[in-house]
Amino acid sequence: MFLRNYWYVAASDAEIGRKPLARTILGEPVVMFRTEAGVPVAFEDRCAHRHLPLSMGKLVGDELQCHYHGLRFGTDGRCVRVPGQEHVPHNAKVRTYPLAERYHWIWIWMGDPALADPEKITDFHWLDDANWGAKSSYLYVEANWQLVVDNLLDLTHLAFVHDTTIGNMALAEFAKVKVDRTPNNVTVTRWTINHEPPPTFRKVGGLTGKVDRWQIIDFTPPAFLRLDVGATPTGTGAPEGRRVNGFTMRNLNAITPETETTSHYFWGQAQDIDPKSPETTNKIFDQIQTAFYEDVAVFSAQQKNMNRFPNSPQVDINADAGVLSARRILSRLYDEEQAAAHVVAAE
Repeated sequence: MFLRNYWYVAASDAEIGRKPLARTILGEPVVMFRTEAGVPVAFEDRCAHRHLPLSMGKLVGDELQCHYHGLRFGTDGRCVRVPGQEHVPHNAKVRTYPLAERYHWIWIWMGDPALADPEKITDFHWLDDANWGAKSSYLYVEANWQLVVDNLLDLTHLAFVHDTTIGNMALAEFAKVKVDRTPNNVTVTRWTINHEPPPTFRKVGGLTGKVDRWQIIDFTPPAFLRLDVGATPTGTGAPEGRRVNGFTMRNLNAITPETETTSHYFWGQAQDIDPKSPETTNKIFDQIQTAFYEDVAVFSAQQKNMNRFPNSPQVDINADAGVLSARRILSRLYDEEQAAAHVVAAE
């Protein structure tokens, strides 16, 4: 199940250059490159002649030349040259995809190009805001994209999967959880009051005594999760909005489906402890990256079991409230998109 009329992250800005980059997105092979002026371009990764991936080719100026027979395609996807003949067939063209560059990510629109409004790109400004120290990365996940969304909406797993970094048992046993829902958004707010900080908070935040810890998870379709996390010494007023003598971090997640069983996971970590210090940013990033590698191992194992035991029943627990809300939203949006597509096809 893929939602198509949405912006997805296709790559980091540094990944796209003058060498064609191949990536499968929502089940469709795509090739991306930059023009000589630095503008990112995306084609379907298939020559209109004999279907060789265009990503195997090379750029000649701003034209992408197929590696097989040398056909060249302009930035609008139309073939502009066929070696050995003057006439270019009118149907020699490939699909192009709208792209936008924002927050050090390249965003792609896989649906109806007429609906591709860059103003609808989800806000991840922390990644390039001078008031925050931020670093981002990419993980390839051999699992369905919704497993990653589930993981981020239910943070009780931190107590068990990440007990050496960002987790402790207080998160599973004592967190006060509230789930707020709107038609297209889920916010899960978790407070753990007057408990010991996890190892990462001791290492990077200098918190040694008991703390009041918050985790505010904002889910926006199709698969964007922006986490506001942090802690302050117990009793200093964080639950009432007074965040002092502690620190705040933003964990930023954009999951892009590759296939039904594989995903592209773009993520970043931003901190306000010392925004101008790359050393502090890297120190925090390394701690979180360790936790993310642990998560990827979980996703992969889940998917393997789901492949072995398709359609097996599963049990829901209280911690799944945010997960189930998000899945209901995604299911409704998918049904609405399919219904709209059928109306257009009928016309």
